[in-house]
Amino acid sequence: MLLKNFRTLHLENHRQFCSSSTEPHQTSLSVIDKPKPEIVPILDTEELLQDLDYGLPISPLEKISEDESLQIKAAPPPPLESFSLRDYVDHSETLRKLVLLGVNLSIVEKHPNAGQLLVKLDFETDIKKILLFLNDIGLEDTQFGAFLTKNPYILNEEVEDLKTRVDYLISKKFSKEAVTQMVLRAPCLLLLSVENLDDRLGFFQNVLGLNPRKTRNLVTRHPRLLTGKLEPIEENLAIFNAKLLRIKERHLFLKFLGRAQYDPEQPSYISLEKLITLPDDVFCAEVAKTEITDFEKFLKTL
Repeated sequence: MLLKNFRTLHLENHRQFCSSSTEPHQTSLSVIDKPKPEIVPILDTEELLQDLDYGLPISPLEKISEDESLQIKAAPPPPLESFSLRDYVDHSETLRKLVLLGVNLSIVEKHPNAGQLLVKLDFETDIKKILLFLNDIGLEDTQFGAFLTKNPYILNEEVEDLKTRVDYLISKKFSKEAVTQMVLRAPCLLLLSVENLDDRLGFFQNVLGLNPRKTRNLVTRHPRLLTGKLEPIEENLAIFNAKLLRIKERHLFLKFLGRAQYDPEQPSYISLEKLITLPDDVFCAEVAKTEITDFEKFLKTL
């Protein structure tokens, strides 16, 4: 009987212990309920490594599947040869910067060998120093584009040679402002060597009989006289001794008639000698192909 009571008491005590261990303790000293701990899911290590690998660049030594190879987009190489600089713009930082400066590549590529020159140049090492030089002699940044479009060959010149040519003009008493205007009006002027510049200035002094001051005034106003061919000038020296008003009147009359054609390689060519040396009646009959009365009426409209 005693043994039975002991077993009953032992089972009851065990039941109470198990019950108390599964329920919260009611005599806690904390006035704040403790939060329940979050359950962190166990990550799949293999899946995590795959996520880290995704998006990393493919190693050149790594083998890839055919589907992956189709997804690789490689930039096309520059063409080996082309008739247009436009095909190289996407591959050349130099060309892109020249376009931003305002250089018209469609015009530049029409100059002999100019396209090949620009493709080979580096903007930072070859072109930037030329732009700084042009800025030093008075050209504005906004004028670079038009200037280089007309004369891209200056980019192949040495800066020291360009400075020497400017110094020569200054030594001949051309002002810095005059040099700036001459370079803008005749962009190829600085491609001439000092010897060539000296010969051409001497031509106008000796052949035309101009003194140094008049020579400076002439080439400052018309700097292309220095860069153009001298033979046509030598063949038409009389025009420099003719009255400007007479030349202007006859030219405007021919232009009115649609006959102002001074290119010897084109039909209906009119020489400068006939334009200025013939008497009015002969000029009208042989050159203008009209009556002198028509010429006289036209002059009254001017």
